[in-house]
Amino acid sequence: MTLEALLAYAHLLAILTMVVFIASEAAICRPEWLNAAVVERLATVDRVCGLAALAVLLTGLARVFWGAKGGAYYGGNWLLWTKFGLFVVIGLLSIGPTLTFARWRRALREGGTLPSPEQVRRTRKRVMAQAHLIPLVPLAAVFLARGYGS
Repeated sequence: MTLEALLAYAHLLAILTMVVFIASEAAICRPEWLNAAVVERLATVDRVCGLAALAVLLTGLARVFWGAKGGAYYGGNWLLWTKFGLFVVIGLLSIGPTLTFARWRRALREGGTLPSPEQVRRTRKRVMAQAHLIPLVPLAAVFLARGYGS
């Protein structure tokens, strides 16, 4: 019982951390706010968001294999695979902005160049796509936790 509670806590903490940092990326990735400090901050925030996403994955796997219901319960449930699929899509969507933030930071450090407003808008749209998909994951989770999908 204690292990299940601690696994649930760790998973929720990782999820909330990821949500906070993806929201931070979306908030500060705006053409009108972009300056050298923001470029540096975006790269750092994105790194923390990526680490939080890794923590979400690892704590989720821990819940599947060490949690009260076990892997057999979850393995055949389409809602778990829906959650995982959404998580993968969100992860794939994050690759572009991650590479872009690193490129912006490199250009800033090498030549003091900031990205164009259009580049910032395009990247923000990708970040926003991730942010808008994230709420679908806990929607599947609440139904999964109540026995649906098996």
